[in-house]
Amino acid sequence: MLSERERERYKRQIPLFGDEGQERLKSAHIFIAGAGGLGSPAAIYLAVAGVGTITIVDMDTVEQSNLNRQVLHADRDIGKKKTVSAIAKLQDYNPDITVNAIDTTISEENIHDLVGRVDGIVDAMDNYPVRYLLNRVALEKKVPFFHGAIRGFYGQATTIIPGQTPCLACIFKKAPPKETSPVIGATAGVIGTVQATEVVKYLVGQGDLLAGRLFIWDGLCAKAEEITIVQDPSCPACGSPTPTTLYKEKS
Repeated sequence: MLSERERERYKRQIPLFGDEGQERLKSAHIFIAGAGGLGSPAAIYLAVAGVGTITIVDMDTVEQSNLNRQVLHADRDIGKKKTVSAIAKLQDYNPDITVNAIDTTISEENIHDLVGRVDGIVDAMDNYPVRYLLNRVALEKKVPFFHGAIRGFYGQATTIIPGQTPCLACIFKKAPPKETSPVIGATAGVIGTVQATEVVKYLVGQGDLLAGRLFIWDGLCAKAEEITIVQDPSCPACGSPTPTTLYKEKS
């Protein structure tokens, strides 16, 4: 049940999806892998939308070079663990939600325990080996996986629904070479907010998800395009699911 305080906080969005939709957000638990460039806007907008429980995992310390894009952190946070500043900022944004911030490295050994029982996984990582782990766990747990990646002025996003859409390993069969890529903070903002929008749409059961579609953002030209993506029958991660409707509203 929404409190009067919550009704006032969300009164500009409740008309979009009603009390029932807001209750769905309140009862949801979303896992965010990474408190950096993508994780910052994704977490902030999920927090202010009223997602009831957010678990965010990161093991890094805030550095000055992070501050052009990682808007969960500020100059006063330099030297602190990102989880410390992340939980403080998110609770400032919305004290009516629960935030779990875990300071650890995501690995094969701990990923199942870290993710636990959630309603969705947001990929805000900067390396593909961990992305593939998250993709696999999402498939195993049958929860949606909201992928995003950025480089410079360019970004991409897609929503993976286990058993219904191509998975990350279908789209990217090999991990790109590891690099410290240049990036402008606004690109992280574009893609992180796309991911947050996808999460909200999924939870309230509205709109068309980026299911079977790869959203491509070109900030230099201020253009967005999309690529239709198909499942690889030989994909080692998702195999060959029975064809079904890509997305339907949650009942």
